[in-house]
Amino acid sequence: MAGYGLDNEYHLSVVLQEKLISEGYKIEVVNGSVSGSTSSGGVNRVEWTLSEPNIDLVILGLGANDMLRGIQPKETKNNLEKIIKTAQNKNIKVILAGMIAPTSYGLEYKSSFDKIYSDLSKQYNLPLIPFLLEGVALKPDLNLSDGMHPNEKGTIIISKTLQEMILKNILSN
Repeated sequence: MAGYGLDNEYHLSVVLQEKLISEGYKIEVVNGSVSGSTSSGGVNRVEWTLSEPNIDLVILGLGANDMLRGIQPKETKNNLEKIIKTAQNKNIKVILAGMIAPTSYGLEYKSSFDKIYSDLSKQYNLPLIPFLLEGVALKPDLNLSDGMHPNEKGTIIISKTLQEMILKNILSN
C-alpha cells in the first residue's frame, strides 16, 4: 500500500518497520508500491524492484486497483503469478495479501476475483492474508473520506496483521 493521502510517517511501510524495530526485530521495510498501481504495473516493476540486494521477503498486495477498474480476474491472476515466480526464482519469500471484490461487476466477477489469492496461495504454498483490509474496510473512522483508503488508524490495524503474518511465517523459519 502506497500510503495514498497520508503523510509519510503514516505510510504502512513506516508504521510496520517502527513497530517491528520497537519490538527488537532488525528488519528494514521498503515500500515498493506505487499509488494506483495495477498488477500489470507490478509485473513491469518486479525485476527492477527485486534487483536490490538482501531482499528476503515480499508482501504481494496488488490487485485492488485491477478490481476497481474491472480488469478480468484471469489477467490479474496471471500477473500476480509472474510476480510470484520472479520472487521465488530469486529465493525471495512471498506473503500474499488478498483482496475481495464487491458485487459491482456481478457475482461471477466477484467469485472469480475472490478465488485468485487462495488459488495462488495453494498453488505456490504461500502464506495468505485472505483480506488485507479485514477490520478496516467499510469503517468510516478507519478510512479517508473517500471510503477506500485507510487513514492513520486503519494503517495501524493493517500493520498489525502484516506483523503477525511476518512473525508467524517468516521469522519463525
